[in-house]
Amino acid sequence: MNTTQALVGIIMGSDSDLPTLEAAIAICKQFAVPHEVAIVSAHRTPERMIHYAKTAHTRGLKVIIAGAGGAAHLPGMVASLTPLPVIGVPVATRHLQGVDSLYSIVQMPRGIPVATVAIGNAQNAGLLAVQILATHQPELLEKVQQYRQDLSQSVLDKQNHLDYMGYQNYLKTFGSN
Repeated sequence: MNTTQALVGIIMGSDSDLPTLEAAIAICKQFAVPHEVAIVSAHRTPERMIHYAKTAHTRGLKVIIAGAGGAAHLPGMVASLTPLPVIGVPVATRHLQGVDSLYSIVQMPRGIPVATVAIGNAQNAGLLAVQILATHQPELLEKVQQYRQDLSQSVLDKQNHLDYMGYQNYLKTFGSN
């Protein structure tokens, strides 16, 4: 956890989800957004999950990113217990490659929304959390806008390389990225 007041909670049902959620942590660091990281299992530590979700807003959190695989109940259960926006990250599973997790997170009943990103795409969850915070933080909004400009410029730079080198040399040099 950062030393300043966390604004984003990044939680997971198991430490095996941490490699997936690392991308959300990296985005928070990149944008200098204070965050906390915790293992909060909906099934193995339900009381901890309930306490975390119910107290998140009183502890200063503004957004929760919840990653889960398999049954993936964590994002939905947390969303049912907190007034904060929850972003669900479906974690790829061994047998169903995360499709089970995706369906579990995205199929929330009316009244309890969970924003859901693509399977394993914690980077987008981190970016969405940053964008939510940026709606009330002009400095952060400027960083988001610069990030978007940098993304656009990287595509244009790649096109310039492609034009100059031709596709075969480009592939030999850069591969597919």
